[in-house]
Amino acid sequence: MDDINLHYRFLNWRRRIREIREVRAVRYRERLKRMLRDGDILRYHGNSDEVGCFVAARPLSRRNRYFEVTIVDTGVRGMIAVGLVPQLYKLDHQPGWLPHSVAFHADDGKLYNGNTVGQQFGPKCCRGDRVGCGISLDADDGQLTVFFTKNGKEVGSVEIPASPEALYPAVGMHSLGEEVLLDLNAEWGMEEDDGQMIVDSHEEDWGRLHDVKVTGTLLEYVGKGKSIVDVGLAQARRPLNTRFHYYELEITDAGEKCYIALGLARRDYPKNRHPGWSRGSIAYHADDGKLFQGSGVGDAFGPRCFEGDIMGCGIMFPRDFNPDGGGERLYIICSTTLTACGHTVLITRGLLYFLLLVVHY
Repeated sequence: MDDINLHYRFLNWRRRIREIREVRAVRYRERLKRMLRDGDILRYHGNSDEVGCFVAARPLSRRNRYFEVTIVDTGVRGMIAVGLVPQLYKLDHQPGWLPHSVAFHADDGKLYNGNTVGQQFGPKCCRGDRVGCGISLDADDGQLTVFFTKNGKEVGSVEIPASPEALYPAVGMHSLGEEVLLDLNAEWGMEEDDGQMIVDSHEEDWGRLHDVKVTGTLLEYVGKGKSIVDVGLAQARRPLNTRFHYYELEITDAGEKCYIALGLARRDYPKNRHPGWSRGSIAYHADDGKLFQGSGVGDAFGPRCFEGDIMGCGIMFPRDFNPDGGGERLYIICSTTLTACGHTVLITRGLLYFLLLVVHY
């Protein structure tokens, strides 16, 4: 009898060791289903009849209490959800549908709090919007405050019962073409960084404007457009840095010849020169698809761009980049020239896709 008991004790002991190993193996491993991850990009990879879900490897905590996604593409239906779930959440359910989970859904602006029926909560979200989720540090005992943001502004918050089980950042998708940029290290409640490019609705956000009219995020060329020096220029007040290293524009009106360029340049760049033409600048030109780097002669680089196209420019910083190691700071710049009035471009917040220029300086 003692031998039998010893045998069963050995089997139980071996089973417990196996279970402990399995738990340790998944403790810091992200989980995803019907989704593909490429760096910080998450894409839906299903047939639109089934939910895709991503759960981060680490939960939110006092040190890391907030995360964001930027909607790169809403796909067919824009059924993108952002929220918090337990680690072993069922990946064939949208965040917020099952108990102990909560999420904000972009397609209808509703909050789902452990239920498949949502409550009206905030605005709908579309391509280019940033949707964030975080936890408050001043929650009462027994309750946890979860808040959601859109484009850096708080949409609202909800209190949920505090659970001994940690809550993990989660993203859900449910239709073809949906794609987001994931930022698990986003910060909340901090002052704006001096290096951030603020492009919203105020002329004072631009360091220099020449023959360009600003209306919200719209830039319109208002120069004469009669000679090669009749350049319209808009230069951001602050340079790119390792946190804010990319920007975009959308061509809403190509004008007569689509002489639009975007790139990077010194702070004191000549106002009557396209970016890329003079030393200390680099730019991609929409009209011919050429890259200009400190010269009036460009090299074949990419496709020509037209009305409705989105162009982008950024810096891919090396891992060992030292901001105090000398060198020159480069500033965002875009311009139009030799076009009729009404030639406009739309500046939007940057996403980590489209054109990326590697700049050495």
